[in-house]
Amino acid sequence: MGEVSSSKIRKKDSFQFQQFTLKQDQCAMKVGTDGVLLGAWAPVQDALHILDIGAGTGLIALMLAQRQEAAQVMAVEVDDSAAQQAKENVLASPFADRVSVDHSAIQDFSQTIKQKFDLIVSNPPFFSGGVLSEQEGRASVRHTTKLSHQDLLRSVQRLLADQGSFCLVLPWLEGLRFQEWAATYQLYAHQVVKVRPNPDKSPNRLLLELKKYPGSIGTPTTTEISIYERSGPDSPRSADFQALTQSFYLQS
Repeated sequence: MGEVSSSKIRKKDSFQFQQFTLKQDQCAMKVGTDGVLLGAWAPVQDALHILDIGAGTGLIALMLAQRQEAAQVMAVEVDDSAAQQAKENVLASPFADRVSVDHSAIQDFSQTIKQKFDLIVSNPPFFSGGVLSEQEGRASVRHTTKLSHQDLLRSVQRLLADQGSFCLVLPWLEGLRFQEWAATYQLYAHQVVKVRPNPDKSPNRLLLELKKYPGSIGTPTTTEISIYERSGPDSPRSADFQALTQSFYLQS
């Protein structure tokens, strides 16, 4: 799963938001800016059934439950330790009656469940090649060894409602490649957000919303935002970042 380092989000044993706290000592990938962005940005209006593929700590599932009070949210996580910790985080949250965690691979999950989802989200593995790092747990979720992009798209195609949205966050180049792959599974870019780490840098992340369409949908809506957090007590967060996350981060 993708992660952007920041001064605010640190690899500590727990992370507190306004309405819930996430323990993360058993998760290979900690709370990261990519997940926060996706959970704050994905369109939840009219989404009554939501699926989070790769739950990790349960971050995105809980953010979406907070944003859409009418939704039932299901999160799927293949890793034993992460799935258990996500379940514990959900049970400790105010949204335990509307969020569930399924310990399984999405490849298996998609073959057995009949439910269709109005919104599917994922902060997926993004390195499709290269050498795995010595930290096997972290490496396995950052590489597509357990979940190829083809398997992800195949599963989404089965589970997504006809008018539903599939939203994900990926590094720039992987995001461009993913859009090409998605079109071969009849999933087409509907909205693309280019994410700049700061005003002086080129975009390095893409937030994508994909939809099912029976053919070409023309040019997707493309916007650009600057996402950066304060590097010190006197340097403010970007306006875009504040607008997206104001309902989640503790005020400081």
